Amino acid sequence: MGHPPERAPEPEPSTASGALARRLTLADAVVIGLGSMIGAGVFSAFAPAAATAGAGLLVGLVIAGFVAFCNATSSAQLAAQYPTSGGSYVYGRERLGPWPGFLAGWSFVVGKTASSAAMALTFAAYAVPDAWATPVAILAVVALTVVNALGVTRTAAVARVLVAIALVALAVAVAIGFAGAGGAASPSPGVEATPYGVLQSAGLLFFAFAGYARIATMGEEVRDPARTIPRAIVTALLIVLTVYALVAVSALGALGAGGLAASAAPLADVAATSGAAWPGVVVRIGAAAAALGALLAMIAGVGRTTLAMARTRDLPRWLAAVHPRSRVPHRAELALGAVVCVLVATTDLRGAIGFSSFGVLLYYLVANAAALTQDAAHRRYPRALAVAGVVGCVALVATLPPESIVAGVVVIAVGAGYRAIRLRRAPDAGAA
Repeated sequence: MGHPPERAPEPEPSTASGALARRLTLADAVVIGLGSMIGAGVFSAFAPAAATAGAGLLVGLVIAGFVAFCNATSSAQLAAQYPTSGGSYVYGRERLGPWPGFLAGWSFVVGKTASSAAMALTFAAYAVPDAWATPVAILAVVALTVVNALGVTRTAAVARVLVAIALVALAVAVAIGFAGAGGAASPSPGVEATPYGVLQSAGLLFFAFAGYARIATMGEEVRDPARTIPRAIVTALLIVLTVYALVAVSALGALGAGGLAASAAPLADVAATSGAAWPGVVVRIGAAAAALGALLAMIAGVGRTTLAMARTRDLPRWLAAVHPRSRVPHRAELALGAVVCVLVATTDLRGAIGFSSFGVLLYYLVANAAALTQDAAHRRYPRALAVAGVVGCVALVATLPPESIVAGVVVIAVGAGYRAIRLRRAPDAGAA
């Protein structure tokens, strides 16, 4: 007699001991989204994008922004219908079934865990000499894990400060870039833009947008989620798209496509074109703050997705615990912090941009597919946007660097194998 088919279980936030607290306002949610997106990606992603597309990275930025907008609208209307922790993991399970949900959750957790280590190392690279980078990066992970564990309102308060510092630094770099546009000595034109190169740059630049999901993953902690989450996601994305467009145009004007492609710290090099020392210091501080902001938001977002997966036993059940006082998934966050510290100490994650983009694009592929199944009563945006999101995610994944695709496929296969073995040993767990 065969086992009963898996069914998508209802989320389990309703019990007093397992529920998170709704403490975030619209402004808090927007700030967390900004802190997730305006991270170290904006200080680093434009260089590899210029190396693949030259000045065509501006077209790549538009493509990445459009795909991000499609993903954001799908995430927003799904989050309004399912205002619980977990984001596309929950949406995939509810709308498509347990396996698509697992694909989304696993892709997000693995990709963003690696990105968290990259953000910690980026912070240390800007903040201290190379010899101190690893221990300082580990201290940063420990400190921000503790901040998250103290409660979500503290996460939002710290994110607000870090976002403000990062935006000041970006404003300085943009002003200098526009002031020096056209004044660079013999700027190198860089590589010739090709359709493939432009699409690959879009995939790499998508890394810098991938943060609004953190708003949806925290849907169980937002006040009036059906109204707040869609507004917060779209507002944060539009602000970031405007900021990134200004950064890209000013950096190209100051350094040229070739100079931008060759730069290890593009915005610091833009600041250096002023001839003064203080802009470089401001940009360095801003980059460090942005990296911390992204790391803070990633720990919060991955912790909530881990919580959702543990509730349905797709990850060990003990990770589903919620602290009785702070009302946060403290075990999930502490476990994540420990794993990130190990990665910081043992791994070179300079290739994390492509790997992270692979995982996050798969995550949003599931979100768009899930949004296509929603009925008219829950639809806030045209179905065409979800269709465009599916096509865009697939196209950007296909044009990522080959090594990123291979690594992503291997990691997805490992996760799928783990779940298949678990279901074979405990078939009832899939419907728990």
